[in-house]
Amino acid sequence: MYLWNLALRKGCLGHIKYLLKKSLMKLPVFGWGFYVLEFIPLERDWVVDEPVIRQTLSTFTNPHDPLWLTVFPEQITGSEQKCKRSQEFASQNGLPVLKNVLLPKTKGFYACLEILRSSMDAVYDVTIAYKDQCPTFLDNAFGVDPSEVHIHVRRIPLEKIPASDKEASKWLMDTFQFKDRLLSDFVANGHFPNEGTEQQLSTAKCLANLVIVVVITGVFIFFAFYSSIWRNIYVGFSCIYIASAAYFNFRPYPIFGSVNERLTKFLE
Repeated sequence: MYLWNLALRKGCLGHIKYLLKKSLMKLPVFGWGFYVLEFIPLERDWVVDEPVIRQTLSTFTNPHDPLWLTVFPEQITGSEQKCKRSQEFASQNGLPVLKNVLLPKTKGFYACLEILRSSMDAVYDVTIAYKDQCPTFLDNAFGVDPSEVHIHVRRIPLEKIPASDKEASKWLMDTFQFKDRLLSDFVANGHFPNEGTEQQLSTAKCLANLVIVVVITGVFIFFAFYSSIWRNIYVGFSCIYIASAAYFNFRPYPIFGSVNERLTKFLE
């Protein structure tokens, strides 16, 4: 939610994509939106996830197409119990014991780095901290909590990130140690170092966007339910198609695009 807010402020809301749990793709309506926005579903099993990540990211390699790919190397939300398990694992395997974050999973991060290296210019290390306590989803949805959200963003040019698997994994581990220290300092001081304040979003602009979305949605709903039987059939089949595609995670090529590609290869 807060990364979407950051992307909105930086003019990249339409270009942000996530690696997320596959179960979220099965949510009614929301899952369809995740599918249309080309989010990448994960099973949290590297044998299953690796080909999906590589196949999907291979379609994002055009350097002229803006892209914010959001990766959560921790994979899961850090509850107190999960933090303890992560700390025990780190202690037993000679890894850094982190207090505020979980140990990062390095394979997925390196795969993204390897595939997109030729088309991206930097990695942004984003650390989010909440005033007083970590909010629940309902706290966020109803605006109850948090009272303040602090976001620390660090831009790392790609040439400063090692190209080899082993060295990139070490770099990621060092980065999470840095994040851990940042959060410890935040708990002690109530803010990140050298903080600034973002300007408020324009209320008028946000309301105008909301009105436009509501009007367009209302028009489509009207035509969906109060039009010819053939249009209703088309809408019904479209919903079934999107729901099936999101549930079974298949991405067929556009018909016209495939035909043009084949004709080009034939003429060459």
